[in-house]
Amino acid sequence: MSFRPLHDRVVVQRVDSEEKTAGGIIIPDTAKEKPSEGVVISVGPGARDEDGKHIAPDVKAGDRVLFGKWSGTEIKINDEDMLIMKESDIMGVIEG
Repeated sequence: MSFRPLHDRVVVQRVDSEEKTAGGIIIPDTAKEKPSEGVVISVGPGARDEDGKHIAPDVKAGDRVLFGKWSGTEIKINDEDMLIMKESDIMGVIEG
């Protein structure tokens, strides 16, 4: 199954967080926070402004992004956990 988001929505796959702290302490799964970093899988065509003009999205598939802790709605596509969120929920793109 393929999925194409509409308007200014983005499909993001979370990136797993580190298993250890900087000091070497192993973090159990139950104590881990959900990561707020992910990779953009798919992007909608963009939003429209008040005049009906098309606004192209700033992110593209493959971008590594940061988003808010409670952003998006969890969905399952091809048995993989994904998030669908508005582009405005993304705080920035990680470059380099």
